[in-house]
Amino acid sequence: MEVATELWPAITATFGLFLLVGFFAQLIDGAVGMAYGVISSSVLLAFGVPPAQVSATIHAAECFTTGASGMSHLAHRNVDWRLLLRLAPAGIVGGVIGAYLLTGFDPTFIKAFVVAYLGILGLFLLFRAIRGPREEPPHLNHVIPVGVVGGFLDASGGGGWGPIVTSTLLGRGHAPRYAIGSVNTAEFFVTVAISATFIWTIVTGRLTLEGGLTHGLSALVGLVLGGLVAAPLAGYVTKIAPARLLLAAAAALVIGLSIWQGIQLWPKLLEDPLIMGLFAGR
Repeated sequence: MEVATELWPAITATFGLFLLVGFFAQLIDGAVGMAYGVISSSVLLAFGVPPAQVSATIHAAECFTTGASGMSHLAHRNVDWRLLLRLAPAGIVGGVIGAYLLTGFDPTFIKAFVVAYLGILGLFLLFRAIRGPREEPPHLNHVIPVGVVGGFLDASGGGGWGPIVTSTLLGRGHAPRYAIGSVNTAEFFVTVAISATFIWTIVTGRLTLEGGLTHGLSALVGLVLGGLVAAPLAGYVTKIAPARLLLAAAAALVIGLSIWQGIQLWPKLLEDPLIMGLFAGR
């Protein structure tokens, strides 16, 4: 594929931007257990990329970054195998369903529910951090439903596995080190399944790629390389950081993300025909 000479400066700038985005997003995600998808998708959406294509791009990059992150957490013994073996299959089921449905409906109301859920959960996590987390072994009650919901929302929103699953497990009292390590490792399997589903929707014509392919590839490569550099460092940070610090960081990140996404989502909700109809009925 030949690229016109005048396009190289813009392609290089796109690559550099997403190299930095991928590095910092994966550093935060690997250490705290969330935010790679949310941060990366926010930048892509700001570039005008359609939501389904954003999710497909993020998950293609995460096939590499989550694999590196999972190996780092395994090397530092941050993984509880009982938790991993329940989360991964559940997330795969939810992710495949979410990836298929995303190409055919507007997920605005689901995102609104997630934003509200994360805001409340973030405050709860902050309360736990102030009080001091309890270092308990991960309990396995209701882990499978949490994994299914997390996988579904991750596929339909381009970033939801970490915020939903990690936040929920931390809120239930799971030791931060093992909750973050297990969720990040399971994310690799979920991401591969979601990416395979997106590829199938592209091949069958259900999802059509838009925009410049060259710029899209440069953004994807930047996200991958930046994430691969940050992943080993993030696993070490999770291992050595105090549990209270990890929990407080997760709480601040969840609250910040919910506020940021709420601000972005509010105008779309006001323009939705159903909401407009409710206001007109008054």
